[in-house]
Amino acid sequence: MSANTLPTRTEIPAKYKWDEASVFPDQAAWAKEFDALSADLAQLDPFRQHLADSPQTLADALEMIQQLQKRTGIVFVYAALKQAVDTQDQNAAAMYGRVLSLAGRANAAVAFLDPELIAIGDATLQEWLTREPRLQIYAQYFANLFRKQKHVRSSEVEELLGLLGDPFSGARNANDLLTSADMKFAPARDSHGAEHEVAQGTVYTLLDDADRAARRSGWENYRDAYLQFKNTSAAQLATSIKQNVFQMHARHFNSTLEMAMDEQNIPTSVFHNLIDTFKKNLPTWHRYWRVRKKALGVDSLHTYDIWAPLVKAYTHIPYEQAVEYICAGLAPMGKEYVDIVRHGALDARWVDAMPNQGKTEGAFSAGTPGTHPFIVMSYDNNITALSTLAHEFGHSMHSYYTWKTQPIVYSNYGLFVAEVASNFHQAMVRAHLLNQVTDRDFRMQILQEAMSNFHRYFFIMPTLARFELEAHERVERGDALTADSLNELCADLFAEGYGNDLQTDRLRDGITWATFGHLYADYYVFQYATGISGANALSKRILSGTPNAVQDYIGFLRAGNSKYPLDALRDAGVDLSQPEPVQAAFQVLAGYVDQLEELVG
Repeated sequence: MSANTLPTRTEIPAKYKWDEASVFPDQAAWAKEFDALSADLAQLDPFRQHLADSPQTLADALEMIQQLQKRTGIVFVYAALKQAVDTQDQNAAAMYGRVLSLAGRANAAVAFLDPELIAIGDATLQEWLTREPRLQIYAQYFANLFRKQKHVRSSEVEELLGLLGDPFSGARNANDLLTSADMKFAPARDSHGAEHEVAQGTVYTLLDDADRAARRSGWENYRDAYLQFKNTSAAQLATSIKQNVFQMHARHFNSTLEMAMDEQNIPTSVFHNLIDTFKKNLPTWHRYWRVRKKALGVDSLHTYDIWAPLVKAYTHIPYEQAVEYICAGLAPMGKEYVDIVRHGALDARWVDAMPNQGKTEGAFSAGTPGTHPFIVMSYDNNITALSTLAHEFGHSMHSYYTWKTQPIVYSNYGLFVAEVASNFHQAMVRAHLLNQVTDRDFRMQILQEAMSNFHRYFFIMPTLARFELEAHERVERGDALTADSLNELCADLFAEGYGNDLQTDRLRDGITWATFGHLYADYYVFQYATGISGANALSKRILSGTPNAVQDYIGFLRAGNSKYPLDALRDAGVDLSQPEPVQAAFQVLAGYVDQLEELVG
């Protein structure tokens, strides 16, 4: 593969592609199941307005709903992954569009459930739990439903809200297509005049380049493309936020933040604790900018220097070697855990690893009960790619244990706990490498990766969380969102975070919000910061030999959403309802800065 040209999808070796045949043998089989599932949704119709007939009828309905939800998930994942790995594939795009519509119809088909359960009443359901053994697994579901009772609407309104899932996905889907398929970036040019392709799969590789001219032009050209489409991007984000505000009003919440937190039974104080602690610790980031500036030997530090290598050459880490490093770091988790990771990474093809033309930006873990947990990323043979792979395997192991343990009704887990599992893997692997590696340059790379990871999750994400809250509050007040107002808000927040130690570019820093599709998952980004806080606390318990720490953590992975997120984390050994774990994570961050400062001299 040329250093400057991404391969096509067909040029990627099969061993580095997700095993789509493990889900459906071919697209014809997917289409057959799609059509069958579309017809089978009607099997729920006889249960409408009859759930109160008897506990046996209710149990039958819930079993049918779980079966249909499992089938919907499998059909959805197959199409979504095919579209994600090659957004230029028009057939995959059509499949994804069809399955989004089907998911909306499936949501509408089960929308009668919660209103009818509320009509039956909590007391009656509690009595039915003793009479019908098949209902006993739903005790937590019922308890959570009545906790949220005042926000559940009538059957007709719930059906309508369920149908909105498809049209309300339009803004995010349009943004994905704009940024991954339609948006074109001018090539970067290094100090020797050579051109380098700028794409979603290469931009961070360019930002890791030792050639400052390549970094600068790559970052500028990447951001300039977003600036060219700033009005379109602003309109899409504003539409998404307005949809969220609509849901807030429809469900009688006081704010979108309250609505987002209530879904996981998390008080809004957790969000504000994170933001307050982040603002208090900004001086730690300012100190890091000064250390980085000194290490690079530059007169002024710019945004495009944040990812610049602090050593002359990165250690080349092939994919297979990265898997071994990850497995070694996870060794304290036990042989069974490590064997599952190694098998998924090397034999079962859980990972769609390599960059190709049209591949969606970033990295993620996806799947559903009935499939493997799959990972989509663009592995590029360095310490950052290793860390990303470890991160996504944290998500995948969370899914693996949840799906293996829980029924469909509890087979998901909240975003709040999702980023704990992913960052936990990174913390474990990083601790192993720092304990084993003595070579100064490799240690510098490990510490740089740690700072890059904390920069993303403990600097960018809290800053975007502040941006997101303000943007939502403006719409809640009836104010308009424009590209320029969003850019100004974002530029102000990043200027505060950078302080006087980093030279800002208000236009290009201000468009940062448009480069993060995470903002289409409302109030997701702050959970990266709480996640990394919880992860470091839990990894510390295991690495320090706390009795039962491994079992506690595995129990957390198995819980799914059979427990509220804060309760599951408390049982594992960390209380994220309080600001102390966030402050402790900042102490970990400060320790990395200390080590870097010592190595830089």
